[in-house]
Amino acid sequence: MNVGNNTTIPSSGPFLASPKWVLLFKGLMVTRVMPSISIFIILLSLPLNGLAVVTFTCRIRERKPAEIYMSHLACVDLLFTLLLPLKIHYRLNGSNWVFGEAACRLLSAAYYGNMYCSILLMMCMSVDRLLGVAFPVASLTWRSTRKATCVCLLIGLLALIGIVPLLSMKQTIRFENVGVTCFDVRADPSVMIYFFVFLTILFISFFLPLVVILVSYSIILYVLCAKPDHSLTSSSSSDNRRRAVIMATAVLTEFVVCFAPSNGILLYHCVTYLVTGACRTDTFSAYKLAVCLGSSSVFLNPLLYYYSSSRYREQIHSVFWVCKAKTANIP
Repeated sequence: MNVGNNTTIPSSGPFLASPKWVLLFKGLMVTRVMPSISIFIILLSLPLNGLAVVTFTCRIRERKPAEIYMSHLACVDLLFTLLLPLKIHYRLNGSNWVFGEAACRLLSAAYYGNMYCSILLMMCMSVDRLLGVAFPVASLTWRSTRKATCVCLLIGLLALIGIVPLLSMKQTIRFENVGVTCFDVRADPSVMIYFFVFLTILFISFFLPLVVILVSYSIILYVLCAKPDHSLTSSSSSDNRRRAVIMATAVLTEFVVCFAPSNGILLYHCVTYLVTGACRTDTFSAYKLAVCLGSSSVFLNPLLYYYSSSRYREQIHSVFWVCKAKTANIP
């Protein structure tokens, strides 16, 4: 069976991929460029998220709600980073998956679970910051460590529910002239409900958080600009406004670069299948590159921690000062 545009792949095999698809699976973009991006992500993510996890769990004893969200996000990013070597091996091996169906489902589910957890936690961080700026006194009872922990557990549960379709769907397809693909070609989506589930997940885990984040940072900027805190000096107020602008820009940039492309293409696939009954394959390269770039959020998030948490910056500075002092004392 040849694989071409608008082709639906049954769940059995092996099949014969067309020369165009062999080039896509074995091409330079997939087998060299994408693994290189993933290696770069690992080299940055492991130390940054490892340092974040140690700082939030060991060095900051009494954590604020925002730091609770950050610590959970760092753990999620670190766990996902540890799975990336499987994807690197797969791409360097010419898109031939050797780790079995279960590991393939776990890897694909981990990607979306990480992305949805990241988005929902970033939404919680923006709402927490909004409450702290707009309602600093009234929100004290809402912004407790216990409630933040419960929210993190709820987000984990939602992410787990969201990846159930990926864990239950066949992810590997065997081709005679390619090998075993993982998460690249879908088996025959005979159960239509999966696509409605994906659309629901997209709304809850991407579009709704994006709206909440936009509204939250808009209100934060309005409050800081129109109603500055008179107990602060003008320089402090100006610094708070500048920090809020940078944070809003950074979060929205991460959404545009890391999350929007893959979710946009996924939405296109779901809508196309529901309308035409056929799975589009003409966006394969774009989708694979979008998924690869989406993984870069795991090393961008620690930069948000550094800029948004003053206590995190203080702890990082103290660690580097201690290391610098020890190095200077070595004869």
